Amino acid sequence: MQFSKFGEKFNRYSGITQLMDDLNEGLSTPGAIMLGGGNPAAIPAMQDYFQQATTDMLANGELVAALSNYDGPQGKDGFLKALATLLRETYGWDISEKNISLSNGSQSAFFYLFNLLAGKQVDGKYKKILLPLAPEYIGYADAGLDDDIFVSYRPDIEMLENRMFKYHVDFKQLEVDESIAAICVSRPTNPTGNVLTDREVAQLDELARAHNIPLIIDNAYGTPFPNIIFEDVTPFWNSNTILCMSLSKLGLPGVRCGIVIASEEITQALTNLNGIISLAPGGFGPAIAKHMIESGDLLRLSEEVIKPFYQQKSEFAVDLLQQSISDSRFKIHKPEGAMFLWLWFDELPINTMELYQRLKARGVLIVPGEYFFFGQKQQWQHAHQCLRMNYVQDEAKMRAGIAIISEEVNKAYAGL
Repeated sequence: MQFSKFGEKFNRYSGITQLMDDLNEGLSTPGAIMLGGGNPAAIPAMQDYFQQATTDMLANGELVAALSNYDGPQGKDGFLKALATLLRETYGWDISEKNISLSNGSQSAFFYLFNLLAGKQVDGKYKKILLPLAPEYIGYADAGLDDDIFVSYRPDIEMLENRMFKYHVDFKQLEVDESIAAICVSRPTNPTGNVLTDREVAQLDELARAHNIPLIIDNAYGTPFPNIIFEDVTPFWNSNTILCMSLSKLGLPGVRCGIVIASEEITQALTNLNGIISLAPGGFGPAIAKHMIESGDLLRLSEEVIKPFYQQKSEFAVDLLQQSISDSRFKIHKPEGAMFLWLWFDELPINTMELYQRLKARGVLIVPGEYFFFGQKQQWQHAHQCLRMNYVQDEAKMRAGIAIISEEVNKAYAGL
């Protein structure tokens, strides 16, 4: 069968496809230890909350109404208005429902945004998305209709105590010219758990405004919800910012609801794309989220339940890793948010793609670091020394998985 150019590109086996295949395999294979994917933790208090919320919504007819009707292509009106009011009143943002659109998951939203802004332009020019801090989210890498739509920059590495380190944006090396369509960052960063400081965000905003391009912030794990963020930072949005959020990490990945907060021009463009590609985004997730806003639970649960749950899990995993792998060449990126730890095996004799295969053969699924350094002008050995590990499994699986990682890493360092 002959596919189109579009078909040939998107029929490739990509890093994000492998990640999701591993996630499915890990969930369906008895005994597998899933330390790779991005499925949120099953937090008992949140599961109980969603059980009660959907029971209440079923009783008052909201649930059936959400399942029985199309929403408009912008998304569920009631949720858009409730969210705009919440953000305006809580943070003073100059925002209305005209600044918010929904998508069937944030992955779809980024596909829309990247292709709306980057690639071949109507005047024949070619523009790219600038990623100022690699490594960056694996799911972006293959999202362009055109190839090679990203340019990314290595971070400045700050060495910390206790075999930890932190990435910072190296502003001295960033180059922004007419070939750049937008600047994009995730905060907290997937895969590293790095959180850009308020000053870094302000500098990126200044840089974007100076070149009349938008700043895209992927806030899937960030503040104010789901608030899987362990640093004291300020929620950020202005008229030049495209802020992307999600319901997934609240504990609702199955509802596939992405949220984009942007200018009215961007909102209208995304609405048009929704109408053509999917008619309308799903209504079940927005109905639950509207219920959470109206009951005052969205921000409260994010701060009081979700954040401390993940922070405790993160601290446990870090302690276990440091106890299990004593080699001084092993380092952990300071965990500041999200649900991953970023592990750096400096001077490892094998690359982490081979380490991934060795671990997979023993039933432990992680994600090799090579996938996260797309858009680089030159190869970097550091990219082959890192891996992403999800830390949300129960204590027994974390202990078993980390013990196997430790064994395989020690073998590799010993040349075995």
